[in-house]
Amino acid sequence: MEVRVALLVFAAALLSGCGTTHATIDTSRGEQLMLLGYDPVAYFTDAKPVRGKHTIAAANEGRTYYFATPEHRAAFLAAPAKYEPQYGGFCSNGAPYGVKMGSDPTQFELRGKRLFIFGDVQGREFWLLDREDNIRHADELWTEIRDKGWRTQSLKAWIFKVPRYRTGRELMVRWREEHPGRELNYDTGGTLNNLVFKYPGWRAREGYSQEALGVPGEPDDPVARRRGPAQTGGS
Repeated sequence: MEVRVALLVFAAALLSGCGTTHATIDTSRGEQLMLLGYDPVAYFTDAKPVRGKHTIAAANEGRTYYFATPEHRAAFLAAPAKYEPQYGGFCSNGAPYGVKMGSDPTQFELRGKRLFIFGDVQGREFWLLDREDNIRHADELWTEIRDKGWRTQSLKAWIFKVPRYRTGRELMVRWREEHPGRELNYDTGGTLNNLVFKYPGWRAREGYSQEALGVPGEPDDPVARRRGPAQTGGS
């Protein structure tokens, strides 16, 4: 059964393309946007996720970021490597296994002056179980998989698992052992959605099993919708 599913996903992935090398989305302005428009500098200055503005943007190696202030934009342009998220902005919990999927800018960790982004709250909690080992293994794999499309690489990692691979079920058992009395409920959307039909960050953007973030300056921007058509300028 697992082989049959793998072949089905592989065929669908071929039809969908290999995917981008970083967790970007296309905007109406032709940008390859990272972090769904959240400000990469704010994680370091404010210690929390802060929405950027599409009117304050900058690009690095073809990847666009939005910023909350011109000062943040200037800081990024002076040292982009200092602020860009690790592992292309994909889920840091998948990176140790060679997986390039998922990206939720509201789920993050700052460790050793590095920004780690996760696909969802569950990915962050699982990563924290072995954060030092996860960082070490992901760093080793990233040089090999950095320039590979996320769909192709994730499919390869799913079929040819690394020796230390742990399933979500196994990680959940351990998480519950370490957090007695707590629950961690999150619907990840399924393999086909995450690997074939959707894009990195879709659950956070569209609000699947969580609040919809939308994207600044796009029709699905929840902040602009709340303000109304007469008050959307510069948001």
